[in-house]
Amino acid sequence: MLEIADLCKKYKGFELAHLSFRLPKGFIMGLVGKNGAGKSTTIKSIMNMIDFQGEILIDGCDNVACEKQMKQKIGIVVDQPFFPTLFTLRQVGKYAGAFYENWDGDTYDKLLRRFGMLPDKKVSELSRGMGVKLQLAAALSHQARLLVLDEPTSGLDPVARDELMDILMEYIQDGSNSVLFSTHISADLEKIADYITILSDGKLFYTGEKDALMEKYIIVKGDYKNVSKQLKKELIGIRRYGDGFEAMIARDRYLFYDEDLFQSEDAKIDDILIYAERSAAS
Repeated sequence: MLEIADLCKKYKGFELAHLSFRLPKGFIMGLVGKNGAGKSTTIKSIMNMIDFQGEILIDGCDNVACEKQMKQKIGIVVDQPFFPTLFTLRQVGKYAGAFYENWDGDTYDKLLRRFGMLPDKKVSELSRGMGVKLQLAAALSHQARLLVLDEPTSGLDPVARDELMDILMEYIQDGSNSVLFSTHISADLEKIADYITILSDGKLFYTGEKDALMEKYIIVKGDYKNVSKQLKKELIGIRRYGDGFEAMIARDRYLFYDEDLFQSEDAKIDDILIYAERSAAS
């Protein structure tokens, strides 16, 4: 559904460097990294909102050469609605529908009812959670094949976040739609993501299946004097405290060392992000 090859974008003080990843049809990918890692730059490139180098294909269509066709296939959701604030939800459906070949007004009305949203309510009167649902209603009403969500759960309460996760799972059920989900809330990813792409300081740290990521790394702790020169080269994001240390290491590399000298535990998504950033900063 989405293929990015050698994506590069340079700003003063920041560079998104040679980013490549693929999102298959029928799956959800989490796009993660700290603020400033390059998530929004990646999404703006996908939407052709900025100039970039590289190639981006949406369902086989080049996002620049075939921009009009490509944007018919994408639905975008951000943390705040981008519709005119004085519009009613009925007006949003009327005017948004004019831009899409496959707009279905009945679907839009049904989704508003499902989400408990009154057509005469103004965009300015919506809560953050309702604003996200309005954007989803619009995206799902023009038969978008790819949903791109940029930090949509930031500031949502747990109930609203859980409801959004259910909607996304339902959206991909037929195997023809996909979701790219930018977020810093790891609990959301652990619940619904099939694939994870991690950005660190504009560079790709990992892309692939979530389960493979969770198996790939462990956290090790112990006395730093037991860390050999070779092991030190394998450790990611070492943190020293007194005589002790903690760090991340690839599970398959750890097998080559004396495990009795250290304590180890499975790495969670938050751990992987923290140690990846610590390694990039060192």
